[in-house]
Amino acid sequence: MIKSLLKELNFSEKETKVYLALMELGSAKARDISLKADLNRTTIYDVCEELLSRGLISTYKKGSTTYFNALEPKRLVNYLEREKADYESKIEKQKKKVKNLLPELISLQNLPTAKPKVRFFEGAKGVREAYEDTLSAKEMILAYANVQTMHEGLPDFFPEYYKRRAAKKIFIRAICPQNNLSIERSKYDQEEMREVRFLPDKAQTFSPEINLYHNKMLVASWKEKMAVILESKELVDLQKLTYNMIWESLPRHK
Repeated sequence: MIKSLLKELNFSEKETKVYLALMELGSAKARDISLKADLNRTTIYDVCEELLSRGLISTYKKGSTTYFNALEPKRLVNYLEREKADYESKIEKQKKKVKNLLPELISLQNLPTAKPKVRFFEGAKGVREAYEDTLSAKEMILAYANVQTMHEGLPDFFPEYYKRRAAKKIFIRAICPQNNLSIERSKYDQEEMREVRFLPDKAQTFSPEINLYHNKMLVASWKEKMAVILESKELVDLQKLTYNMIWESLPRHK
């Protein structure tokens, strides 16, 4: 369990051996660590140098001999906090660089044509990225949505997304199947800027989601972890027409 945890924390196999050896030995010379970890002394010095830089062990000299000492385990929490801060700082710097280069990047884009644009997204991260595009909507979103499959597909994304959409004042209409989670979520319609109408028959259901906004249609398959964003005024206008006809035929949800 401990080795698995350290691996998750990006410890290499050698770093794990040295760190655990020091936890057991307390203060120790490179020779003692070498015997305990079953690694040569040169490797011990290299690995200890890396662990020192991460603030997980300390060192001191007694005479001409260097000793290494594993710091208390709660230092791992401090290490993760530093890693988080470094990562957030790195992302902020990257965001600034992207913003500075946006005019240049935009100038490289192909000029709009009459041809539909299609973008494909794969994997959980890809689907999440595609779904983020809906937050650019400047009008009401029209959706076919199964809340149950949405939450199963991206459990760490919903319902936090609903709060961000509501904060942007983006209203959504959703046609949903009658399952427990869809019905339960509809209780929050007012605060999450949503109006839901349910399919009349409980046996009527669907898994993917479709969002219509601007000239875009997002189709997300939660089970297959893939999404498509199609951009075409002609095609999306037809889908909106069909959607509105279905919407008007459904009873209001009480």
